[in-house]
Amino acid sequence: MLLREFLYFNDEINDFAVDRRYDNSKDSSVLHPSDTRKIRLTLRQINEIRMQAEAHAAEKESELQFIRQMYATPTEPAE
Repeated sequence: MLLREFLYFNDEINDFAVDRRYDNSKDSSVLHPSDTRKIRLTLRQINEIRMQAEAHAAEKESELQFIRQMYATPTEPAE
């Protein structure tokens, strides 16, 4: 998991803000070395993971569109 999935830079106030997709109050899964049982995911957790993956894919696609636009061959100006 990447750090940018939890934090993003807010251009309006020029500061880092917390990403709203991650809610640390729901994260109670602290694992210890002595824990040997496999974690069972609930349907709600699986749905949250799916939504995070879809948001990540949408961000990646928007970044790719921006990069394509930035490095596209310039069109000739109409005279």
